[in-house]
This record gives sequence, structure tokens and C-alpha cells, in this order.
Amino acid sequence: MSTTASYVSRAEAGSATGVVVAIDVLRAFTTAAFAFAGGAEAIWLVADVDEALALGSSIPGALVMGEEHGRRPPGFALSNSPVAVAEAELDGRVLVHRTTAGTRGAVAASSAERLFVSSLVCASATAAAIDATGLGAPTYVITGAFPDDPDSGFDDLVTAQLIERVRTGLPIDAATTAAGVRDSPEAAITLAVGKGHVHPDDIAYAIDVDRFDFAMEAERVDGRLRLRRADAPA
Repeated sequence: MSTTASYVSRAEAGSATGVVVAIDVLRAFTTAAFAFAGGAEAIWLVADVDEALALGSSIPGALVMGEEHGRRPPGFALSNSPVAVAEAELDGRVLVHRTTAGTRGAVAASSAERLFVSSLVCASATAAAIDATGLGAPTYVITGAFPDDPDSGFDDLVTAQLIERVRTGLPIDAATTAAGVRDSPEAAITLAVGKGHVHPDDIAYAIDVDRFDFAMEAERVDGRLRLRRADAPA
């Protein structure tokens, strides 16, 4: 059992075992957390746009949300915007979620024994959920890190590092981490996508550290990943 956390790219996610945590702070797993806070029943995570549309049409009442290179694809009910999701009526709804980095990174982690997804808004709850598995140190999948761009993934990496510091009882500086994400190249790229795909307050929502007290765990059901809200034991 490993005692030291590992940090890998999406391309390396398939070989990660034990506890795996897919990180996407801008914006996939911030958006998912706001969906659960709004009462969503479950979120199916998929890798492809066509797969998302097909699965959404097969589930009565399901809504498809997400993006392709930051933009809401035709046929998707919701963009990958935490603000848009927070304003939507989602109580009891099932969602299908597809994003360029986050959901694809979670799907790629096919060897995980336990699989969580996370962002800053549920950082401490995720740290507690990891420890509760009893499986040792996790592997963090930095889903925004792309092999052809060595500067990519900074926002996800600092998010993972904050979660790991919480998990291991080290001091954190949430304000500094939040500022790092806010000022990251990915934040600028995200905001530049524009109206209808990104809300100007999406970044502010994403850097609200520990806004929620639940984690999010993905389970394999009939060959697909179903994400659920994992509340701490009472």
C-alpha cells in the first residue's frame, strides 16, 4: 500500500490502481458538485459527445451537459458552467456529463479500485473520503495536463496538492491556491470562450474552497461510470 500520493496525466490514468481521484477544477467537477448541491440524483460520466447524446436520449428525463473545447455542443441542455447549473432546476434529475478533460480523465481511470472526482469546492470532503477507504495514498489524475502543452494542468495540480495536504494533515493556504487557479492560463482561456458557454462568474464559483461538505464517487454500472454524491457519515 502506497504511502505517498502520485500525480499523473490523463494519458497515464489507465494504469492507476487503488484510490484514484480525477481532478478538474475548471470546470467539470466544479459543475458536477453544483449539480449535486442542486438536487441532481446521479451524473453519468462519458468520454464522447455522441455517446452523451445517445445515453441522454435513452434515459427518460435526463439532461445532457458539458462541453467540447469549452463550448456547449448542439443538443446539450446545459453548458459546463457551474453558474448555469446552479441556476437550473435539477432536483431529482439525472444528468449525462461530457467534457474535454475532466469526464474523459475519469473514464480513462479504468483500473481504479475506488474512483472519486473532485475540485476545490469539495476538497476537504474528498480528502476525508479518500482516507475512509483505507486503501492508502491516492493517485490524482491531473485531467487538464496535455502532453503537447507542458504548461497545462497547473490549476488541477494545485487543486490536487491542496486536497493531499488536507488529507495528510499539513497546513493549507486556501486563498493562495484559489488565487493561483483564478490567475492561471486555463482560467483566461475558459473566460475567453464567451457568452452561452461560460458565465463570467464561473471562475469565482470554482475557487470557493470547501463550499460543499460532500465528495463525489464514481461507480461502474453496466460498463459506464455513474457519479453519486457521497456525504460524510453522520
